[in-house]
Amino acid sequence: MPYSKRICEKAENIIKERELRAEQDLERRKAEAERMIPEIAEINARIAQTSAELTKVILQRGKNYKENFERIKERNLQGQQMIKELLKSHNIPEDYLKPKYFCGICSDTGYDGVKRCKCYNELLSRLAVEELNSEANMPDCDFEHFSLEYYKGKTDDNGMDCYRKMSENLSVCKEYAELFSLDSPSLLFIGMTGLGKTHLSLAIAKEVAKKGFSAAYGSLLNYLRVIENEHFGRGKDPDSDTMQTLIDSDLLVLDDLGSEFRSGFYESTLYNIINSRMNLGRPTIISTNLSPAELQKNYNDRMISRIFGGFVTIMFVGEDIRMIKNLKG
Repeated sequence: MPYSKRICEKAENIIKERELRAEQDLERRKAEAERMIPEIAEINARIAQTSAELTKVILQRGKNYKENFERIKERNLQGQQMIKELLKSHNIPEDYLKPKYFCGICSDTGYDGVKRCKCYNELLSRLAVEELNSEANMPDCDFEHFSLEYYKGKTDDNGMDCYRKMSENLSVCKEYAELFSLDSPSLLFIGMTGLGKTHLSLAIAKEVAKKGFSAAYGSLLNYLRVIENEHFGRGKDPDSDTMQTLIDSDLLVLDDLGSEFRSGFYESTLYNIINSRMNLGRPTIISTNLSPAELQKNYNDRMISRIFGGFVTIMFVGEDIRMIKNLKG
């Protein structure tokens, strides 16, 4: 997918920083090893000399080229083996003087041959999601500040103990975040307003992002507005593709399903996002204030089939926490 110039430049700088850090770290370990074991410095000097000789032989390609090439190459390999043995004798790992790259595929160059490396594409995707999240204007929520006190002594219309049910929900969400992978199931949070759906979905996204996954979160209505503006050429950045960013993110949190206006464009866009992510096997968390019956009334059969057929439903119960907080002042 296309990315904005700003995101591409940021990704390029991060890739260059990774490469520089790997080089600097190697030089630091090399200097440390030579200080601890002076023989290594002598061997490295000889290896540098043989490398220069090898370059000269390759450029000249004169008489006995092959024999000279193999002879110098063997001396180089012997020197490297001697260094390994010296490191081992000093209880230092044999690979101590090998570069430690962030990405072993591209050696932190960002390219696997002539194409962008997987790590580069993942970085671009993560940066696009982070930029999207920075504009989401969502509350900062975590598990630590999710209080079960508001559910104590409450029962729902069916007589269910709200405290017990919400304790279970909290445990499920914590476990989901802890064990998150691209194979994790999609979740549908259903319940009246103010019961903690947004809080727990964002807490999951926050923990998932800490693990290095890209986690996009925001109001469904806001996302649809941004996508609509981009589609009709009214977007802030002509290179941005918010819908593709949402489809590609490792985890997508869509808050407040049902708050959006009813339009053919919004309906098809929402279906495209959910359907595309399901086809890719990427987990999505959707929260809604609508009941199952209201969802079936408001959305077509295709959408309902995707939501109830592909999501694990978690019911939220209790009283409006925001209202309780306001009444307490």
